[in-house]
Amino acid sequence: MPASQFRLSLALTTLTCLSWANLPLFAHEHQHAAASQPMGVIRSVGGGPWSAAATWEGGKVPGAGARVQVLTGHKVVYDVKSDLPIRMIHVAGTLSFAPDRDTRLDVGLIKIQPGEDCSEDGFECDAHQPGPAAAHGSRPALLVGTPTRPIDTNRTALIRLIDVEGVDKNSWPAIVCGGGRMDFHGTPLVWTWVKLGATAAAGAATVTLSEPETGWRIGDRVILTATSRLRSGTYKRDGGQTEERLIKAISGAAVTLDQPLEYEHFAEGEWRGEIANLSRNVVVESADPAKSRGHTMYHRGSAGSISYAEFRHLGKENTLGRYSLHYHLVGDTMRGSSVVGASIWDSGNRWLTIHGTNYLVVRDCVGYQSLGHGFFLEDGTEVNNVLDHNLAVQARSGKPLKGQMLPFDKNDGAGFWWANSLNTFIKNVACDNEQYGYRFDATQTGRFDLNLSVQQPDGTAKKVDIRTLPFVRFEDNECHSDGLYGMNLGEGVAKVGPDDKHPFVVRNLKIWGTHYAFRGQSPSLLLENLKIHQCRYGMYFPSYDRHVYRNLTISETSDEPFSAAYGDTSVQDGTVTMDGVSFENIGRGNRMLIPVTHYNNSGKAATHIRNVRISGIVPERSLFNEYGGQWLKPPTDKGVAIFVHDHFGPGKHAKVISTQATDLMADGNKYREDPPFTGENSRVAEVQNVEFPTLLHPVDDRPPTTVITHVAPAAGGKLLVRGTTADNGEVKQVLVNGREAKATAHNFARWEVVIDAPREARLTAAAIDAAGNGELLPHTWILAATAQH
Repeated sequence: MPASQFRLSLALTTLTCLSWANLPLFAHEHQHAAASQPMGVIRSVGGGPWSAAATWEGGKVPGAGARVQVLTGHKVVYDVKSDLPIRMIHVAGTLSFAPDRDTRLDVGLIKIQPGEDCSEDGFECDAHQPGPAAAHGSRPALLVGTPTRPIDTNRTALIRLIDVEGVDKNSWPAIVCGGGRMDFHGTPLVWTWVKLGATAAAGAATVTLSEPETGWRIGDRVILTATSRLRSGTYKRDGGQTEERLIKAISGAAVTLDQPLEYEHFAEGEWRGEIANLSRNVVVESADPAKSRGHTMYHRGSAGSISYAEFRHLGKENTLGRYSLHYHLVGDTMRGSSVVGASIWDSGNRWLTIHGTNYLVVRDCVGYQSLGHGFFLEDGTEVNNVLDHNLAVQARSGKPLKGQMLPFDKNDGAGFWWANSLNTFIKNVACDNEQYGYRFDATQTGRFDLNLSVQQPDGTAKKVDIRTLPFVRFEDNECHSDGLYGMNLGEGVAKVGPDDKHPFVVRNLKIWGTHYAFRGQSPSLLLENLKIHQCRYGMYFPSYDRHVYRNLTISETSDEPFSAAYGDTSVQDGTVTMDGVSFENIGRGNRMLIPVTHYNNSGKAATHIRNVRISGIVPERSLFNEYGGQWLKPPTDKGVAIFVHDHFGPGKHAKVISTQATDLMADGNKYREDPPFTGENSRVAEVQNVEFPTLLHPVDDRPPTTVITHVAPAAGGKLLVRGTTADNGEVKQVLVNGREAKATAHNFARWEVVIDAPREARLTAAAIDAAGNGELLPHTWILAATAQH
């Protein structure tokens, strides 16, 4: 069958039959009483333009206040630019927006759902599993552009969600996909956000990008991110030093703004702010956000993707489940869905909520101004999602939402927030968020058990303590200018974490211009190539329980480059190793670079360090000294020794202790003062025959996960297939229908392949990693045999 006969649609990864009868919009919500409904529905009589009278029953185009139904099998093309308010649209057939003209639709509710039920509360109680018709290509669909035919560059498709009287204000206005297909696709951009090429001074009206932009246009709305450090609570909804402007002119990498900048936006060396474009030519917005904000949602069994669309002024404040963009309890039924290049801004409730959803790919998105957490994984069961190269700016502190599943979530403003780490975070940047750039939170409470049902690599489900699940991958991320923490990994986990074979692994993280840089309280942690710059506190309140730090650089961080274990309590439970630690230009502050303690809570705690490099340190600083513990009573029986390997030469190690560690002071070694290596409350002795321990023993026994994200016709009747693969190790190979894919990004984070159109109208993609783990649950994508859009 030639490729031109295929209409490309998402298929379920597994074909398990699921019961959908009476599925609530939220499992933890009560059903709302049906709103009083006006009489009369205007139904389609066949396919055709929205503007054509012949398309509709009675020969009349829907007018103000209309309730509209596009019937199963009918294909209606929305081809008008109208400010007439449509009350609601039920799409049981196909409603597509004309890509070659400007369109505007003002509407209270769009629901994309199989069947003929046109009730206004239907999206509250049924997101139906697609029936046999959908499996054969007649799934109901809202198509605002398609992946292979986005809205034309010089055209705009605008959906305005309007306030409607006599309906449930907690749910309306909305666009809700319940078992249908929902697509929003605007003109692709090469970059949705980039680093600044040079510092933009306060008062400047022209800024330099790190590379020329070809897709940005005059009149586009952009933000320049803050690059200064702000304490929590110092900015309001529209405050902070992130600035919003319109593009007045573009010339290569130079962008001229409509107004001069109020603040400096720093960009030197590897410490650079960002400029992001918020404008897209597919827009979903609330018509009157001060009065009524809308929301959008995918239900289980739905299909569709989003690329280069703008979602603005959405999200219902303090209302559970009514988010700007929401994947609601879809499990793995939407594997293949992606959100690419979206702009989500001025949200009253999150940017993107991934709720009970697996395998979603979120890439190149910009989130700006959200009440509550921004990119949010909601209930702790979400796994195998990929968040790649997204920008999170100004997630502001909200309050816990009534009925939320996780009682410990304070909703206090994290750019990225999750309770289950078994996901992939790569190349993201978080900045100017009120509390956190990145926050992993999983706190056991008396009324909530952290043993949750989590999907396994073979597709089965198993109850697991989510605190013990490591990242699939956390690599090349950055945070700066956040209000309180750059990254808080595990405050609240109560010393429960992964085992030493499956540790948390954080690589190539950069944190700068933030109050507390990194708080690592989960045990079993490998930090590699972490850079901390111009923060007030560096490694803050670490747990030091099977922590391994490699190539750590802390520069211009004044107060505490390292806190004592668990901070002021200065209690150390386990062992930490540091191999390669650089301190650069540390000014005046506390007395030491690395604290020593006499509180050995387990009796087995120790610290091992080698390859320490120091430059530009003020004379008052010592490398090691007592901090915090001297104020706690009573002391433990044992102190904590710090071994600096090869400090006095090969095989000649420095053993550093607190003067209050009476057991160590009496261990027979010849301790002495050695300033500035030691301070007034620490001593050092030369020792030998001390091994540098191996605390972690990582094994790669988890298979990779693969998602097909894009299928399009190629020359010669072939198909171009693109996707992403994630793994905690090295991906060796990705196969699509037996054909080897080519990596277009590191470690097959993006890949593509051209294949012959398969006779069986089915694509199957799977990967194998360098450790020999083969994917147990390949991704299957069904090609529907109808004419392609």
